[in-house]
Amino acid sequence: MKICFVINDIETESCGTSVMLMTTAHNRGHEVYVMGVGDFNFHHDAPISIYSTQVPKNTKTKSPKKYLEALQSSKARKRKITAKTLDVLFIRNNPTEEESGRAWAEQAGVAFGRMMQQQGALVLNDAYALSHAFIDKLYFEELPQEIKPNSLITRNKEDIIKFWEENNKKVVLKPLEGSGGQNVFLIDENEKNMNQIIETISQQGYVIAQEFLPAVKDGDVRIILMNGRVMVKDGKQAIIRRVSGEGEFRSNFALGATADSSDLTPAMQRIVDLTAPKLIRDGLFFVGLDVVKDKLIEINVLSPGGMEHFKDIGLPDFTNTVIEAIERKVEYKELYGNQFTNRELACMQ
Repeated sequence: MKICFVINDIETESCGTSVMLMTTAHNRGHEVYVMGVGDFNFHHDAPISIYSTQVPKNTKTKSPKKYLEALQSSKARKRKITAKTLDVLFIRNNPTEEESGRAWAEQAGVAFGRMMQQQGALVLNDAYALSHAFIDKLYFEELPQEIKPNSLITRNKEDIIKFWEENNKKVVLKPLEGSGGQNVFLIDENEKNMNQIIETISQQGYVIAQEFLPAVKDGDVRIILMNGRVMVKDGKQAIIRRVSGEGEFRSNFALGATADSSDLTPAMQRIVDLTAPKLIRDGLFFVGLDVVKDKLIEINVLSPGGMEHFKDIGLPDFTNTVIEAIERKVEYKELYGNQFTNRELACMQ
């Protein structure tokens, strides 16, 4: 299998879920290519081409850390390949993590991914689904209200203040397009800088006001779904609780949260059951759900991560499970030709 991973930038990539998946694919004998979102090339009378970086196939990479070192070293091979060369394009870049001055990079992966999909590569997640769900916090609002906290999306300060008053003067404010817990604020009746906070977030675009969930004191739970189902290996589920640091209500690993184990409760299963049909219909193969008690608070369809922390709580390495699932999709595509759409293949078991 020839698989290419799209990430923000090879030089700045850290050793997380994407690198773990690359390492496993490499160690399973596949031809693994890696590219940044600035490495696409289009010419009207030729297939899309990409400038890729490849760790030589005979390179021994015992760990993701060693693989990343090899990928970022002078030993890595630079090669120009075409969409026709690849079996799979795995879009893993996170637009919300782009640095200032790289606005051009935010939608490039998805936009060129659509073109590569048209030219025959299997694209995961489905590029048209990613286009629809590009602002994942808006895509989140298309899910059933039963599983979501009360929320408001607006840039109007008066509406935000009214929502705050209607929700016991305790809400969470965050940017519509953001990640990693950046510019997320808990606003209670004692907050004296509310106007300034609203103005700060509004400078980035739309603001989400969300009812405060008291259970967040126990952290949130990240559930990894694959093909619309909770990922399972050796009888264990891909579920991890993120516990906030002292004095912090945000449960992001980037902000110092620690990992803990969690069971799949009936309430969580209900959330999965009501979310899965839409994910499967849309072709969203690999997705992260963030849950607080009985409410889904966020959905990550662009670059769900956290798998690098699984070992900390005794969970197995699920990367083989993911790569095996992709191998099956490639086999189905080879055997059935064009009988299945990319969207259908993306969530096919």
